[in-house]
Amino acid sequence: MKSAGENLKEKFGYKKPVLWLSPLGGWTKPDDVPLDVRIHQHEEVLKAGLTHPGGLDPDSTVMAIWPAPMVYAGPTEVQFHAKSRRSAGASYFVVGRDPAGMKGSELAVASPDDDLYNGDHGRYVLQMSPGLNGMKMLSFVKVMYDISDDTMKVPDASRMDDFISISGSKMRALARQGAMPCPANNIPNDLLEANCVPKGFMVPDGWNIVIDYYQNIDSGNYVPWSQPLVEPKYDDTHTHYHGTFGKTDFKLTHKSYDSFWHDVPLYHNRYGDKKIINFIVEIPMYVSAKMEVSKEVKGNPIMQDVNKDGSPRYYTYGAPFFNYGLVPQTWEDPDVKSAAGIGGDNDPLDVIELGSEQLIMGSISACRVIGSLELIDEGETDFKILCIHEGDKDYDSIHDIDSLEAVKPGTIDRLVHWLKMYKTSDGKAVNTLASDEPYSVNYSLEIIEDCHRRWKDLCHGSGSLFDDEFWLDGAACRGRRQ
Repeated sequence: MKSAGENLKEKFGYKKPVLWLSPLGGWTKPDDVPLDVRIHQHEEVLKAGLTHPGGLDPDSTVMAIWPAPMVYAGPTEVQFHAKSRRSAGASYFVVGRDPAGMKGSELAVASPDDDLYNGDHGRYVLQMSPGLNGMKMLSFVKVMYDISDDTMKVPDASRMDDFISISGSKMRALARQGAMPCPANNIPNDLLEANCVPKGFMVPDGWNIVIDYYQNIDSGNYVPWSQPLVEPKYDDTHTHYHGTFGKTDFKLTHKSYDSFWHDVPLYHNRYGDKKIINFIVEIPMYVSAKMEVSKEVKGNPIMQDVNKDGSPRYYTYGAPFFNYGLVPQTWEDPDVKSAAGIGGDNDPLDVIELGSEQLIMGSISACRVIGSLELIDEGETDFKILCIHEGDKDYDSIHDIDSLEAVKPGTIDRLVHWLKMYKTSDGKAVNTLASDEPYSVNYSLEIIEDCHRRWKDLCHGSGSLFDDEFWLDGAACRGRRQ
């Protein structure tokens, strides 16, 4: 970036170009440096300013997190990053070697450990891209450390003996070893053996942050990617909340019902049609925070789901392209086994609403059942009821899976892919479905009725297990128990 700024002055005549330090804030692989570590290191680079060869001038540098996920797509991703930043106002794009990619397939006959993409493919493809619309590139080859002036720069071919390579893997190894600055004017050929880094490689406080991370990499105390803290999109007419959306203290309750789970009727009373259920929205379309009705907490509020370590859970594979929620007064009983011998997931039935507009959290909508999918999720049966809500523009045209595909072709293939893959970005295995073909409307209605009966049995039960595990004191459930 420093070289790019100098080029803009020397070659293009700019007086004071503004550099955009644009760290990626979306999902990254678990073995990548977490977002908070990178941000703190960048802050030290700006704090050092021009007093250190590894610093950047804070008066002419803007740092802004770019919230896109890292998808490791090599040259394709380079084009995305250039063009998206052009849309945000950048006039130049700094592009170098080694676009983020992956290793070759383990099934490859020859060289399975080779990188999938050549290190120069990103900038080559970008140079040939027809969609830059006037955006210019500042293209660099590999940057090395110049021992003559203690600066990272593009090497001078006439004096290559003055340059040493400090690769990413070498940097990580040095950080794990806690390498300290090398003696002045005495930079060894083997940095790893000497366990030192050249003084101009990185600002000292920034290097200390990198060391701290790599020496405590398994502590779990880092923020892997940005998690937006915003006001929730919720039904403010019928619900209220306290706490902070995106935090574990968030709770959303209904103003009229004691419990979302127990007291909202299963079917929408206006219609008298068992194909029309009440759909309670837990997660609006395009929201990545994993929200769900709590079975255990008093009032069964909608709350932030958590990971096993207690941290807030987010969809990391990609925000859902559908509205997600539950069917009230239903329960998937773990003691009821499928044909494969797999029990229910101990939750209310899930609903995936496949309309075209975002619904709001806590809202209750009349939703026509059009089918269902049977997800096998970590050894449990987890039915997903598919529906279309009455306010959708295609409501009158969609009555089953065939009409859904006629109106919105490819929706089921896209949904099946998402359901199978959405946990893989968290390092978990690919999910399976009992069938990639959705069940019929009639069979889906039988599933709903069966899970409604199971809910009634749960409310009637007197066993201490469920008294301790669930909050069952909603008016409808309490009345059945009495």
